[in-house]
Amino acid sequence: MIDEIAGYLAAMFLAPSGWLFIACGFVIFRVFDIVKPWPLKRLQELHGGAGVMLDDVGAGVYTNIVLQIAAFLISR
Repeated sequence: MIDEIAGYLAAMFLAPSGWLFIACGFVIFRVFDIVKPWPLKRLQELHGGAGVMLDDVGAGVYTNIVLQIAAFLISR
């Protein structure tokens, strides 16, 4: 549970405000967390709690990048 919260916080860190970004951030985060694109799958294979936490934080970082790109493109 705490790994999901940490991942979502990473996803929304400095993300634009508004319900659209909150909802999209949640959906994109869940997709990245389920699909685990490279190298997130390798992070999950780390032993102990580090692997559990790092794959979710990594999914959050990927989500944040997508949200920042979307915000940039929308503002243009």
